[in-house]
Amino acid sequence: MNIQGITIPNIIKTRGKFLHPSFRAENSSLERTPQNDTFELKIGYVNDLHGQTNNMMRILSGIKGDIILSGGDNDIGDEKNRHVHDATAKFLNLADVKATALGNHEMDTMQSDLKETASKYNGNILAINIEQKPLENQNSKDIEIFKKANIKEFIKPSIIIDIKGEKIGLIGTTPIDLTDRASHPDYHKDCKAQNLEKTAELVQKEIDKIQKEGVNKIILLSHLGLERDKEVIKNTRGLDVVIGGHTHELLNGVKEGENLIYSASGEPVIITEAGKDGRYFGELNLTFDKNGIITKAQNNIGETGMYHRNLVHQYMFNEILGKPEQIGVIEYAPPAPKSLLEENPHANFMCDAMRYEMDADIAIWNNSGTRNYFKKGNIDSSDIKEIAPFADNISVANVSEKTLVDAFKTAVEVSYNSHGNKPGLLAVSGLNYTVNQKTKKLVDMNYIDKYGIQHHIDVNNPRENKTYKVVADSFIMTWGKEYGILAQKDKCTEYPFNKAYITCEYIKKLNQPVKINQTGRIKYVM
Repeated sequence: MNIQGITIPNIIKTRGKFLHPSFRAENSSLERTPQNDTFELKIGYVNDLHGQTNNMMRILSGIKGDIILSGGDNDIGDEKNRHVHDATAKFLNLADVKATALGNHEMDTMQSDLKETASKYNGNILAINIEQKPLENQNSKDIEIFKKANIKEFIKPSIIIDIKGEKIGLIGTTPIDLTDRASHPDYHKDCKAQNLEKTAELVQKEIDKIQKEGVNKIILLSHLGLERDKEVIKNTRGLDVVIGGHTHELLNGVKEGENLIYSASGEPVIITEAGKDGRYFGELNLTFDKNGIITKAQNNIGETGMYHRNLVHQYMFNEILGKPEQIGVIEYAPPAPKSLLEENPHANFMCDAMRYEMDADIAIWNNSGTRNYFKKGNIDSSDIKEIAPFADNISVANVSEKTLVDAFKTAVEVSYNSHGNKPGLLAVSGLNYTVNQKTKKLVDMNYIDKYGIQHHIDVNNPRENKTYKVVADSFIMTWGKEYGILAQKDKCTEYPFNKAYITCEYIKKLNQPVKINQTGRIKYVM
């Protein structure tokens, strides 16, 4: 781990406020000083694991602390990903994660499935700012179709726990854009998250309630995102730490203004986030004075890839997920793209597999659905599954040129103008297209046939009577959440397998070391 610490000395209370302290960085480890009536706490933390089970196993070999906590989005996928949900619960239990925020990806699935996952987790799911319409006031047909459940039965606003003889308060928040980010909006029409102002009010009320129990150390498990976490801190009194998530920040060390923020009462509050997809995890070392104020902090980030999977843990996960099959060898693979606006050769390769295996004209995959990437060396089926963890089946349909162009126009505009550039530019096979980065619009497109011949598509006047055989997953094809529906369900052929399966079969048929270098399919102009 990269060790970086900071001391917060001489915090003087005056007129109900804490004076802005001076700072000095230091690399020394924390030492207990009982004569000053201090308390030391080591917090191990994760966030935005997104169901990456291989990384979970590596994290188990490295994470440690007096308490382990999560900022949410541990899981991913809908009810078809039952085995991933079970493996995620297994990880949370093996790591002894005492509590987690409720992330948006926990809500990918039906409420009954979420309830089943929660029942297998020994810790607590926390979210103070989520509301649900009472089941008795809902349509009985919706309850049956979408398998509704009373989520307040297994989602708590807060808990108080004992660590080394000290009471610690834990509060949770879910993202205010929770329902907007749901992969299946129909599943959760009865739920909503409070806006940021109301969320801060609820957090303050819960802090006040916890403090009346004699607790002066309070941690917020938040899936609000970094900037919203800062706003909550500035508008509340009594928080000490925010274990954050949602915006996939990698916050290494403790830096004033970045992840050291002052509350409404002037107290220092530390924010953590450890990136995404379980590539990193963290360890936060704290020293509190007798009033529960942080006087010293050290925030260390660990790189998951530096740790090995324990054979016992591997066996446990294989019992849930199935033993992975060795598929082949990757001779070359580039680093993962840093932005969803970059071309993604890893996703393009999987589009090649879909196009070839389904004998289609064009293959499409949304960049934000890519959750990992190919790496040089031997590769097995679990590695590929983690690149494409969603269990949406392959869908094939004849799609008009106009519908196709409209989807790409929307994808470009939404991705350039949305927070985090989600859902990202589309990965393709059988196409290339040009994006104007200044106007944030699609300006050109070409279809590449199976003989490698390029056919120009007029994006300003696409043809309605020209169709292409398109392969995508069922989510992109028929849900139309970001791009519009490519084809109605009754016009599609859906197959009982997914992208991960197809890619495994494709690599096996290649029967040679694979180079991941599928680029040049997106061109950029200004």
